[in-house]
Amino acid sequence: MVKYDLSNGTTTDFENQVPDFIVDAISLDNATPNSEETYHYFQDATKWFGYYLSIPEIFSAANAMATWAFGAGWSTDDTLLRQELMHVVGIGNDNFSKIMWNHEVMKLVVGDAFIEVKRATNKSKVTKIVNMIPISPERIRVVFNKSGMIKRYDAWNGDKWREVKKENMLHSSNKRIGDQMGGTSQIAPAKFIIDARNEALSDERIIKHRDKALGIAYYKTDKASKITYANEQIEKAVKNGEMVGLPEDTAEIKPYPSRGSEDRTSWVLMLENFLYQVFGVPRGVATSDGTSEVGGKMANVNFEPTYAKERFDMEDDLWGQQAILIKFEKQTSLGGLVQSDEAKNTGQTSIQPNDVTADLERE
Repeated sequence: MVKYDLSNGTTTDFENQVPDFIVDAISLDNATPNSEETYHYFQDATKWFGYYLSIPEIFSAANAMATWAFGAGWSTDDTLLRQELMHVVGIGNDNFSKIMWNHEVMKLVVGDAFIEVKRATNKSKVTKIVNMIPISPERIRVVFNKSGMIKRYDAWNGDKWREVKKENMLHSSNKRIGDQMGGTSQIAPAKFIIDARNEALSDERIIKHRDKALGIAYYKTDKASKITYANEQIEKAVKNGEMVGLPEDTAEIKPYPSRGSEDRTSWVLMLENFLYQVFGVPRGVATSDGTSEVGGKMANVNFEPTYAKERFDMEDDLWGQQAILIKFEKQTSLGGLVQSDEAKNTGQTSIQPNDVTADLERE
């Protein structure tokens, strides 16, 4: 009889063999001290463009933020300034509103956005804006002086660097912190989630595509030539959607051993919702798909401070850098509508206005 001695039992060593999750340290870039000029390039711009133009959720979220922040129009009390901005045509078929929308998307995607402001002086020595032309960040380098201040901008024209004076460039940075020389792409912190979601989608696509295959064939022969011939016939039939004809009792076909798609689908949806959350745009704002009426209204209300800050930051950039004093119109708020609906719904069990009144008396 086999003797089982519990004193000979062992334990695993997860503590030493399975490492803990560690976040890599990141140092902020900054201008080189005492150097006459320090150049800052945007070499990751094309990578972020790839994500924006290839990932539907990134495309949708960035566009939604720009639309909510700048899609309601703009106004100014300066009549002459309004006339100047109304004549802005960009590359020829733009207008000021489209250029601001473009500028916001570029800022979110790459981290920095640039618009060269063209001015002209008339005979009366009055300088006015004649055009505003967006320049893609991968064709810009920011030049800093030895004090760490922006000295000028250089634009690549395909042959050489062309100098652009600091006062002629509108430069907006996304969530720049510390003494960074540039902003932060909104995609950067969401990259892991984006990659995980697209891996899951790619896997699910392969599985779904393979569903048309019959499964695993077990042959009652070990001759490779016969098996190869039968496989070719099955492959042809599956590809063309035809019937498969095999001699009776020569092969048994069973479905692939696989789990249902529910777990994989819920994983994809979880990552998608998380992606919108990290990007800063509620899913209910970008799309109403799968969003309840109450959820959509609350998403709108909660989103107001986020896109309002984008408006304020752009107004500050325009005034501080280009002396353009305008106000971007605010989107219609649903805050009052949410309060009105809650007041009407007397049967609900959530918090009512009178439930949060300070009261020292015990009920």
